[in-house]
Amino acid sequence: MVCIGRNYLAHVKELDNDLPTEPLFFMKPDTALPPEGEPFAYPDFSSQIHYETELVLRICRTGKNIDEKDAPYYYDAITVGIDFTARDLQNECKAKGHPWEKAKAFDGSAVIGKFKSIKDLYNPNDIAFGMKLNGEWRQQGHSRDMIFNFDRIVSHVSRFVTLEEGDCIFTGTPQGVGEVHVGDVLELFLEDEPMCKFEIK
Repeated sequence: MVCIGRNYLAHVKELDNDLPTEPLFFMKPDTALPPEGEPFAYPDFSSQIHYETELVLRICRTGKNIDEKDAPYYYDAITVGIDFTARDLQNECKAKGHPWEKAKAFDGSAVIGKFKSIKDLYNPNDIAFGMKLNGEWRQQGHSRDMIFNFDRIVSHVSRFVTLEEGDCIFTGTPQGVGEVHVGDVLELFLEDEPMCKFEIK
């Protein structure tokens, strides 16, 4: 799994980060996907787990050095996911100049919903998505507000990492990130369609 950071201006501002000049990305291992239907298990090494709701692309063919104009041929489906972040560990790593993997790539840290064909969307360039926490909207965004669009992301990442069929790309989170607690229930939506519902245990 490839994850794009700082891809919505309002989110960059809410975390007081610098505006990127190219897509920033990091990786999550396959163990970051929890077993299907299982709740998110709150880890014992953090006391500040944050949700980051994101559109997630599914790669449908292997590609390297993909031209931006050809990028749409390399992804065929989309869903909504959560990039869970141990914010306390991340802040500690950033302060020391250390990598963030333990804050971002831990087991179960990437929950994703069911995938939907890109072709079934009314306007693939303006996709609404969001997350409800305990029945209330906490994050809502549109793909049109991305700093770097899908095609730019796919092209850029493929310069450095060969993309393979089945890979997933988390495309960044809008403003409104926040903390979760044991007992919370999260629901993910693509347009008006529910894509996933799970509990924090």
